Amino acid sequence: MKQNLQRLLESVYGADVQIKTAKSTTGGCINQAQVLSLSNGEHVFLKHNASPPENFFTAEAKGLRLLGRTKNGPRVPRPLGISPEPNPKFLLLEYIESSTSDNKFPTRFARALAEMHRETQEQYGLDHDNYIGSTVQKNDMEPDGVTFFRDHRIRFQQELARNTRGLPTDVDRRLDRFCDKLETLLDPPDEKPALLHGDLWSGNYFSSKDQTPCIFDPAVYFGPREADLAMTEMFGRLPQEFYSAYHEAFPLKPGYTQRKEIYNLYHLLNHYNLFGGSYLSSADQTVRAYVD
Repeated sequence: MKQNLQRLLESVYGADVQIKTAKSTTGGCINQAQVLSLSNGEHVFLKHNASPPENFFTAEAKGLRLLGRTKNGPRVPRPLGISPEPNPKFLLLEYIESSTSDNKFPTRFARALAEMHRETQEQYGLDHDNYIGSTVQKNDMEPDGVTFFRDHRIRFQQELARNTRGLPTDVDRRLDRFCDKLETLLDPPDEKPALLHGDLWSGNYFSSKDQTPCIFDPAVYFGPREADLAMTEMFGRLPQEFYSAYHEAFPLKPGYTQRKEIYNLYHLLNHYNLFGGSYLSSADQTVRAYVD
């Protein structure tokens, strides 16, 4: 890895650049991460994994570039390059120093996210699959949002659970009934699919030194913008100012409060597939709210 990293740095900055220090930092539960201090005074962020899932870093770089094209959206770390192996083992990113957010951050973040959500395409999904955590995220494009969410979000995770951690028969059957009923349960607004971060929990956004809202570690696709907002409420809700400012910038249609738990079912099932434990009972509790 060291030689490949040095070659990549030289291709970005020039042949005379050297790594002065490498400081380990938080990289999640999947990858290792370091902040590299370079001899030219620059700092870069390195994510690496000795055995990553197939095309893991390639998909992440594509997602970051897609999010980064949004004018007036949240700031996104710029991918500088990936390692040259057939299945790349590291990703080099622009380093953005984080800072404690001020009391205006929720409003700025909401407005930036609303701008990102105005980026659209005609169909739900994406032209390639990527990852949600270390789980493959299927993005087969569909013209209908309910079909997309049912088949490529809930049913995909359900099948994965059957084949890996196992699903109790009663939970499995309730999920089947839930999917069969989803067209009547989920009545998404008449909007084009929005560009989504896809995994917008509290660990995947921060404030930069100049208080710019930043997002990273995406699971990008085009889908219902309510799904991004729902995820912000799953593991530590943002202040109410965020939701008020978002609604002012890009008003939500009636019924979001009822739909958000359905969108978050995808993440509960994925967390069960990744970590096991009580996530299955939390997912089943959501399903029980809609089917017997």
